[in-house]
Amino acid sequence: MKINTILYVEDNPLDVELTMEAFKEKKIANQVVVANDGVEALEYLRLEGRFKDRKAGNPGFILLDLKMPRMDGLEFLEIIKKEPQFKRIPVIMLTSSREEKDLIRGYDLGVNAYVVKPVDFFALTEVVKQIEAFWAITNEVPSE
Repeated sequence: MKINTILYVEDNPLDVELTMEAFKEKKIANQVVVANDGVEALEYLRLEGRFKDRKAGNPGFILLDLKMPRMDGLEFLEIIKKEPQFKRIPVIMLTSSREEKDLIRGYDLGVNAYVVKPVDFFALTEVVKQIEAFWAITNEVPSE
């Protein structure tokens, strides 16, 4: 079975640390690449900036925060869903926002799932396990 990379787009170092710990706790084998905002995430996808030398290929899915500096999650989502080489990458919004307008806008722009981050670490590990089990193992995506 192919182990796909997960692109995790999150600006909060504590959230990154907790989520990475949850991945470790659940023994998730996927490589996780962290981008600190939408600009860095685009650089990853386009093989630019600090990612210019990475091996080409799209991630298996993107975990995307909503509120970030420079380029937020919705701006990033709007860009990639218009680009043919990226529009089929599954995107899971993992955010603390429970605002209905964010949920609606995310789905309007093509997000595949919208998950509100639990504040409890145990609950977060369960969410991460479920996301990985479905989006990295069960879900089928077309080849690039």
